[in-house]
Amino acid sequence: MRITRLLLLAIASMVYAEELDLGARIQPLPTVNRFAEEGYFVWCGAPVKGAEGKHHLFYSRWSVKFGFAPGWAIHSEIAYAVADKPAGPYHHVNVALPPRGINPTTGKKYWDADVAHNANAFFHDGKYYLFYTGNYGDGKSYPMHRNHQRVGLAVAENPAGPWKRFDQPIVDITDDKKSFDSLCTTNPAACMRPDGGVLVIYKAVQHLDGKEMGGNVRFGAAIAKTPEGPYVKTPGKIFEADKPGQEWMLCEDPFIWFSPKYGNRYYSVARDVVGTFSGAKGGLCMFQSEDGLDWKPSTHAKVLGDSYPLEDGSISQSRIERPFILLENNEPIYLFGAADGYLKNGKISNNVQFPIAPAK
Repeated sequence: MRITRLLLLAIASMVYAEELDLGARIQPLPTVNRFAEEGYFVWCGAPVKGAEGKHHLFYSRWSVKFGFAPGWAIHSEIAYAVADKPAGPYHHVNVALPPRGINPTTGKKYWDADVAHNANAFFHDGKYYLFYTGNYGDGKSYPMHRNHQRVGLAVAENPAGPWKRFDQPIVDITDDKKSFDSLCTTNPAACMRPDGGVLVIYKAVQHLDGKEMGGNVRFGAAIAKTPEGPYVKTPGKIFEADKPGQEWMLCEDPFIWFSPKYGNRYYSVARDVVGTFSGAKGGLCMFQSEDGLDWKPSTHAKVLGDSYPLEDGSISQSRIERPFILLENNEPIYLFGAADGYLKNGKISNNVQFPIAPAK
């Protein structure tokens, strides 16, 4: 009898996993569910629930005097805020990863001397792991800073720091100029694997002779036995279309997680740049993977369109970027995202928190 019951539960779990439909559960955005800082563009919000029950937010920021772009690539730093509840209100505490200049050992700039961006974080075994994009440059040239982007890691026992930063990137470029990641590596998304290791998905650009900004934007994977690394690149089909097209970039800003509740598989929410996977150009789509290396669009791929509903009944015409799903007991409870970054009418980017309704 017990075996039959367990078998039925397992079958029910498998069926239920196929019905993970985040798009149907995203709720209208409450007006108060925004985090902003006066005088700063706020981007890349990565929420983490700590062991003490507080909710910590690691985010990118840079002064509005530099403009949204190319300010993010030249002047961004990663800051830290805290809240009692997952939706906030969040309060700025300090700068987690400021510019760090010259490496005293080498007398040269650190690989992340000037910029920290694209925060992605999780809490594991008493430590906070903060994955990010770093770069260095002359403080003026966008191509120089952008092409020096690499993926790094910082570790701390307290979310307020101090943070241990590594002298080298954890995911560097590939020396082979024909490789998809031979110019820069950026936009890390990381999660714990069920075997205790770590999976990192990263965005990359290929070097092309004669083209300063390189070629197409694509994604790769790297795995490690422990969060601290070392990370080894692994081939896989990462957010690729079944029929290759001419698009410069298909996806951007992935968030990934492993779900023991929904089919014992990996999921990702990313920006569907040209609408290839969900039909929502510039919206958010969901992928799934059995091993974290080969990905396909989920059954319910569309998560959010290029606009979103507000709690007062109106519709915001700005899109959401940098999605991050806050999980509790392996269940999605909030969708965090960056909003209003590219508007020209005076609005300043901020982080928003959409409630996710419980599963039916």
